[in-house]
Amino acid sequence: MLKDKVCVVTGGTRGIGHAIVREFLAQGAKVILFGSREETVNKALKDFEGEYDQVEGAWPDLMDEAALKAEMDRIIDQYGRIDVLVNNAGVADDVSVYDYDAAKFSKILDLNIKGVFNTILSVLPQMKKQGGGSIISTSSMVSKYGQTRGVAYPTSKFAVNGLTISLARELGPDHIRVNAVAPGITNTDMVKNLPEEMIQPLINNIPMRRIGEPEDIAKACAFLVSDNASYISGEILHVDGAMLV
Repeated sequence: MLKDKVCVVTGGTRGIGHAIVREFLAQGAKVILFGSREETVNKALKDFEGEYDQVEGAWPDLMDEAALKAEMDRIIDQYGRIDVLVNNAGVADDVSVYDYDAAKFSKILDLNIKGVFNTILSVLPQMKKQGGGSIISTSSMVSKYGQTRGVAYPTSKFAVNGLTISLARELGPDHIRVNAVAPGITNTDMVKNLPEEMIQPLINNIPMRRIGEPEDIAKACAFLVSDNASYISGEILHVDGAMLV
């Protein structure tokens, strides 16, 4: 589905992001995975050695507009275009509001919202110049109904939804599609570390009676950024086993 498309995936070193990188590679894409540190990026790249050679890594600070621009310029110089941007980098939270302060709230919103926006801004000139592209961001099921603790996280994901829908309308004339996926409970490291007595009640609340796998999210992303979804933009696709139906 993604043969020869040049794709940038932030937060690609583990979990859902890592699965997205693997799925895109399997679909024929050239992938540049972004991580927060050189060592985590290099570790992630080792997972693809001997299997895929069209993958490389980078670790620009998503808060640093100049660093992002420099990295995107390097990618454009090397490949001539950027077809797909996946905004997957982010941080979750599970702290009572009584334990919050302004600095903690801002730190989470900075990465989950400003980091997404900065990265989008860094690819837009090239996507417009080349006549189009596809942007997808990772939202969450909590962007629809919130969560009982860690208020900054759902707040940030509500914002990602608003950003997605608004930019889809603004960028449509430039043939730039903007969508998001909203995963439900997914089998990442955080969930794997939960005791069985906590996991089973979660499964019981999911109509499909299983926790999602990172690969489930990755396949949804691959579809949304492919030409098979060429008339889909502004969509928040829930991948949650019908949990929010």
